[in-house]
Amino acid sequence: MKNSSLTLKEAFVSLTNNLNDQETRNNNCLDDAYSSVLERCSTRESLSQVKQVHAHVLKSCYVVDMSFIGTKLVFAYGKSGSLLNAQKMFDEMTERSVFTWNALIGAHVTNGEPFEAIRLFMDMNMFGCCSDASTFTLVLKSCGALEVCGFGVQVHGMVTKLGLLSNMYVSNSLIGMYAKFNDSNSANMLFERRNEKTDVVSWNSIISACSASGMSSEALRLFREMQVIRVVPNEFTFVATLQACEESSYLIFGKELHAFLLKSVLYQDTQVTNALVVMYTKCSKMKVAASVFSAMDEKDTITWNSLLSGYVQNGLYDDAVATFRKMQDADKKPDQCSIMSMISAVGRLGNLLNGLEIHAYAMKRRLDSNLHFCNTLVDMYAKCCKMNYAESLFERIKSKDNISWKTIIAGYVENGFFSRALVSFRESQTNKIEGDSMLLTSILQVCSELKLISIVKEIHVHIIRKGLCDLALVNALINTYGKCGCVGYATRVFELIKLKNVVSWTTMMCCLVQNGHANEALDVFISMKETQIEPDSVSLLTLLSAVANLSALRKGKEIHGYLIRKQFVLHGPILSSLVDMYASCGSLKNSFRVFNSIEVKDIVMWTSMVNAYGMHGMGKESVRLFNRMVDEKIHPDHVSFLAILYACSHSSLIDEGKQYFKSMVHNYGLSPWPDHYTCMVDLLGRANKLKEAILFVENMEISPNAAIWRSLLGACKVHSNTELGNFAAKKLLELDPYDSKNYVLVSKFYALCGQWDDLVYIRKKMKQKGLKKDPGCTWIEIRNKIHVFTVRDESHPESDAIYNKLAQINDVLKRLGGYMEKDKAEMLNGHSERLAIAYGLLKTTKGTPIHITKNLRVCDDCHAFSKLVSKYYEREIIVRDANRFHHFNFGVCSCKDFW
Repeated sequence: MKNSSLTLKEAFVSLTNNLNDQETRNNNCLDDAYSSVLERCSTRESLSQVKQVHAHVLKSCYVVDMSFIGTKLVFAYGKSGSLLNAQKMFDEMTERSVFTWNALIGAHVTNGEPFEAIRLFMDMNMFGCCSDASTFTLVLKSCGALEVCGFGVQVHGMVTKLGLLSNMYVSNSLIGMYAKFNDSNSANMLFERRNEKTDVVSWNSIISACSASGMSSEALRLFREMQVIRVVPNEFTFVATLQACEESSYLIFGKELHAFLLKSVLYQDTQVTNALVVMYTKCSKMKVAASVFSAMDEKDTITWNSLLSGYVQNGLYDDAVATFRKMQDADKKPDQCSIMSMISAVGRLGNLLNGLEIHAYAMKRRLDSNLHFCNTLVDMYAKCCKMNYAESLFERIKSKDNISWKTIIAGYVENGFFSRALVSFRESQTNKIEGDSMLLTSILQVCSELKLISIVKEIHVHIIRKGLCDLALVNALINTYGKCGCVGYATRVFELIKLKNVVSWTTMMCCLVQNGHANEALDVFISMKETQIEPDSVSLLTLLSAVANLSALRKGKEIHGYLIRKQFVLHGPILSSLVDMYASCGSLKNSFRVFNSIEVKDIVMWTSMVNAYGMHGMGKESVRLFNRMVDEKIHPDHVSFLAILYACSHSSLIDEGKQYFKSMVHNYGLSPWPDHYTCMVDLLGRANKLKEAILFVENMEISPNAAIWRSLLGACKVHSNTELGNFAAKKLLELDPYDSKNYVLVSKFYALCGQWDDLVYIRKKMKQKGLKKDPGCTWIEIRNKIHVFTVRDESHPESDAIYNKLAQINDVLKRLGGYMEKDKAEMLNGHSERLAIAYGLLKTTKGTPIHITKNLRVCDDCHAFSKLVSKYYEREIIVRDANRFHHFNFGVCSCKDFW
């Protein structure tokens, strides 16, 4: 009985009937019945049925052509996913025809073993069995999968010699192979040489080959040509052409195809509508994809999986979870693809409970044996911050691949287990896992956090040796050198990049800003603009940070204007950076204007404005704003409390500061950071509550760090508390003996207390350690240019005029304000802030505020100098030093002489 429409069940019934029919058995006519059953065993789920038939054949006395049935068994085992049984059956056969060889080669191709398929083809030729068109179709597919161009060309030569080029299937396979090699010229040449071009299958083959190889424009050109010569496209044509429209630049053409299909009967074909769903998801048009999906009458598993993976790829994880629930409600059984999409979604949502449920579901369905599936599970547990689960699962994977190691290492990095990530990286090297771009990027992040410059250099050497030219990896290398303070290395790597993208430029700018080279970062931005690369929001955030560091108000306004002109979305990070930038440039009015323009303010925005008032010594405004934030039901976090404590400290709001610290711990359950403790010590020290300050330090839940002892020593210096000051100085140098700032502060304290022997000793100690005081540096922005001055600087083009102006200022201050003796004034003339103020008076019109920025704390003498200049020259002088802002006006400073 031969009937192609029979189901597997019907074929088994037919076989049973034939076995029970005495006449059929006597005539030995069971070959067709066995064949009919085996032909229908074409899925992995049918392996048990194939084994049953095989067992029956072995016991049967009614098989006439064992070579025929053996070939059918090899074919069936291959389709059922059992290569071992297929090979065993093949080896046991005494007679093997070309069909038998094709069945085994096809089994290896179907099961993803193209290399073995090619080896069998070579064995087949060696045994003298002549290949036919089917053989070459399978071998050419294997060559394409392995991208073995040389061997593929040899097979092409064999096809030509045997005269099989005219065979449509062989010709189409050759086209597909060359497309896999990205050799569009050879693929098109083969297609163009064909005499008959009215065959839709050939057109489908070349269009599909171009689409699969990313040659979208060529695929679309061929589709148009096909229409010109009036070849009627079928459903496979549209599926292949829609695949070519999966890039945003070709979406318009995809929409045209969609419009055409709406009027066609092909729109009812599930494969076509699935291709439409995938196209829209790949182009990030999820609303349209969902609309196409909803309009479909029949949805198969591929349909559901296409929408599911689309939601995941586009970051719509909640929608992915909701779609999965609907899939289950529609009685569609999720397969491995569905489950993997769901695992990715719940991982990114950090939903551990759902992740555990899906893991259990997969185990029940026996879907968890696949390596790729296990790797996805490891990633999910890592994203849910359950590294113990991820580790356990990783250890149970018997044959770990490159992705397994990359996933666990990335998980360690994401969860802050940097040392463990490094250990795993070394283990992966021991297991011969090649360090690719993704893996090395993770390890570079570890090096950034742990400042492991030696390992960074190792990776750099590896990149050069292996010729890894992945731009993302090189950008990560620049970033890591920057984080490790190696600006020179970062610059050299950056300069060697031939084709820089916006990330390269941004990373270099960020590196410079982080290492105190804000002016150079602005130069890099100018160079970037000259290359016609447009900055993105991240570039501009970095630039705002550079401008804030330089207090370059005019440049900051230019960037703000650029953001508006280019219609950037002024969202949270950009707006809070604008608030910080204006505050850092001394323009609180503009800072508050940006803050006030936002209807819905997040915690970062409120904190930025609280901090802005605080750095300008307007503590009461900070308190008012902080209380308003709490009234609006926005819960302050660690950073918010740090900002308000800093504001209270710099405005001597002792009671308020104490209350906020207490509220942070008791009302909000936040454990104080070392910075919070430092602010409290500073607050009590400024108020001359030194006994209370030292008691506070002794009762802290953490050991005091250098910043806390430095703050206490500063307060002792101001209030001349020698005993406590000496104790704080000793603790400070014990805790941090290699920071020059600490020695400078201790030296000043000893000088103020007249402890000259201690002063000589500390300077000697500093010299022995090779420590030098950081050089003073002050800059001022005049006419959109940053002018930098150092101590006793004479490098400025207008140096003579600046020193003449400074001499005039000293004369005025001495005559009107009883300023210091001439000799001492001349000695202090070289201080960088005085040079900047003199230049400001020289270059700005009367009444214009003078904005300057200094990298160190303003010294006492220069502070007094600035007060007098503001009084007798009737100028507001705004100085931003390492500690805070000083607003000098009418001879008074906003810091009230405590900074």
